[in-house]
Amino acid sequence: MKLSDFDFDLPDELIATRPARPRSSARLLLAQGGEIADRVVTDLVEILRPGDRLVLNDTKVIPARLTGIRTRPGASGEGTARIEVTLLGPRPDGSWSALIKPLRKLREGEVIEFSDRLSAELVSREEGQGVLRFDLEGDAFDRALQMVGAMPLPPYIAARRAADESDREDYQTVWAARPGAVAAPTASLHFDEPLMAALAARGVDVTHVTLHVGAGTFLPVKVDDIRDHKMHAEWGEVSAGAAAEIAATRAAGGRVIPVGTTALRLIESAARDGEVAPWSGETDIFITPGFAFRVADGLMTNFHLPKSTLMMLVSALMGVEEIRRIYEHAIANRYRFFSYGDASLLLPRADS
Repeated sequence: MKLSDFDFDLPDELIATRPARPRSSARLLLAQGGEIADRVVTDLVEILRPGDRLVLNDTKVIPARLTGIRTRPGASGEGTARIEVTLLGPRPDGSWSALIKPLRKLREGEVIEFSDRLSAELVSREEGQGVLRFDLEGDAFDRALQMVGAMPLPPYIAARRAADESDREDYQTVWAARPGAVAAPTASLHFDEPLMAALAARGVDVTHVTLHVGAGTFLPVKVDDIRDHKMHAEWGEVSAGAAAEIAATRAAGGRVIPVGTTALRLIESAARDGEVAPWSGETDIFITPGFAFRVADGLMTNFHLPKSTLMMLVSALMGVEEIRRIYEHAIANRYRFFSYGDASLLLPRADS
């Protein structure tokens, strides 16, 4: 298929720059077996059935945007430079991959000072990225990062406003537990504690898995033939307990519905012979039309960018023409798009 098959025109004013308040008051487009209905997120308590299982990504977004100063020893003012850093993820040796602007002004071995408590040395360059080694580790690093870092808002929000204190809560799920993501699993941002309690009372089960969302999720597809696109890899884990819970739901006839494309990609990566098995490692699974879903019976997700890999994923689940119809409905009815926007619940079968 061609990249143009996943394109659409989106009015700029439909790009959300702030979330709905409360979270669960966001609109929900329900697409089920060819029918479309306009609901709100709190209606999940009516839509979902006792025995259904939501799969939730418990990754925690780190404040990965840093601003520092490079000062060469003994240099005058012309030896200083303002450096912008976006952390991409930790490496096995404890260093960090990072986007650095301007990378050309840094030499290997030079130090960037982010505050009097945190600095990093440029260890090397790799494929247009920098590798940084910080002067702190463990809890001390986490505390310093919380003090000096900013939340890494997606480019389409950052171009309209700077991150602020509200984003530290808004751009984090209520169940975030394992630090490591530089982008939020945004479909999960619609859940709050009252909704979680209501779903539990309804008999809807939840399972937590982890996929550390990387900045690669925002990279554009640059090839016309989508078969030539190479996906970015992200680290994830499905525990033995999580795999057993999903298997029990399937055996009992309940539906397994991941919340967000990250959770869906992870459980499909972990599927073995039609079942999810305990799994950890990096996944670069690329889900496009024709993909055989082994586990997911549906998907709760936000509305995605034109010509993105996530548009290809939802098209694989629902069908290219059906997704086109769903998005036309969303635009005509003024749904809010992207990370802080409204949600959809995609159930491909009428009896789902």
